[in-house]
Amino acid sequence: MTNKIDSYFQLDNLKKKQLEKFKNLITIWNQKINLVSRKDIENFEVNHILHSISVSKYFNFKDNSDIMDLGTGGGLPGIPLSIIFPNVNFHLIDSIKKKIDVVNFIVEELNLKNVKTSWSNAKDINSKYDFIISRAVASYPKIKKICFNKMKPESKHKLKNGFILLKGGDIKKEFSETKNYITYNIFEKINLDYFQTKKIIYVPNPYNHKDS
Repeated sequence: MTNKIDSYFQLDNLKKKQLEKFKNLITIWNQKINLVSRKDIENFEVNHILHSISVSKYFNFKDNSDIMDLGTGGGLPGIPLSIIFPNVNFHLIDSIKKKIDVVNFIVEELNLKNVKTSWSNAKDINSKYDFIISRAVASYPKIKKICFNKMKPESKHKLKNGFILLKGGDIKKEFSETKNYITYNIFEKINLDYFQTKKIIYVPNPYNHKDS
């Protein structure tokens, strides 16, 4: 890893090595399967790893929490976050089998004991979660519909259970009918150009709140 991650996160050597190995594995597999945009694979560390773990600047998941990564693709943001939070349970879900096959290989190579995967549509998953995370998968109204009845009703964190959505650009229209949400501008914590328009949107459990 370069000093860009070191500038914003204090990680132990094991986590650094795991993130480095993840980057190398993605680079290799991306030549065979389009896991991330090939045009920015050279910027994978900032655009994908740093973007994923930016969530930890705002959310500190308690041990044994259950997190769904909806539409994980090449394991983003789930794998980097599972490295940052080794005592938190991550469930990486994607409907494309070849992507999940690669993610399974990477999870095994990194020896991530806190990660499980499913080749499935999220609506067919029977588990419940503290938080559901998604990165550039679908609009919030669609995600809200897909994940109905997938969230634990009782919260054990300071912030109530809910959605954590990594978004870019203008989100006003997408959330125009969502009254109860918080916007975090990542650039305030990670002042690199890439993050100038990047946001994390937190929506508390909308199935407990009629106005979300």
